[in-house]
Amino acid sequence: MFMPLYVDADACPVKEEIYRVGRRYELKVFVVANSVIRVPAEPLIEMVVVSGGFDVADDWIAERAVKGDVVVTSDIPLAGRCIETGARVLGAKGFEFTEDAIGDALATRALHDMLRQGGTFGGGPAPFAKADRSRFLSKLDELVHAARRDLRS
Repeated sequence: MFMPLYVDADACPVKEEIYRVGRRYELKVFVVANSVIRVPAEPLIEMVVVSGGFDVADDWIAERAVKGDVVVTSDIPLAGRCIETGARVLGAKGFEFTEDAIGDALATRALHDMLRQGGTFGGGPAPFAKADRSRFLSKLDELVHAARRDLRS
């Protein structure tokens, strides 16, 4: 049973964890980025370098992700596109993007962008913590099992 795991890899802090889960479940892991990133030399891990514009890596993933696939990204618009195709989507801090919550996430993102442009909102996300890594591993394991159930139904 072929089940790919797509990684929006340019700023992904959990690639090693993804490789570990991919090995455990024998998943094909596509590490997609705008430039070469060092990945383990293993048959199930493939580095995909896309060139071109700003969202080319996102487009590559969104064009391929379907029901039964898992996508790891912190990019909210990409998460929304993948959810539309039935893929399961997980952020790097271990929070799943769902159909019920993606609208709110997109609206919050737009609001933060507007506030940043107006100069009334600064900073970025909280630093990545050990608890985030642990939550990510646990949730990725859960999503892989759920995606496998999707493939059987």
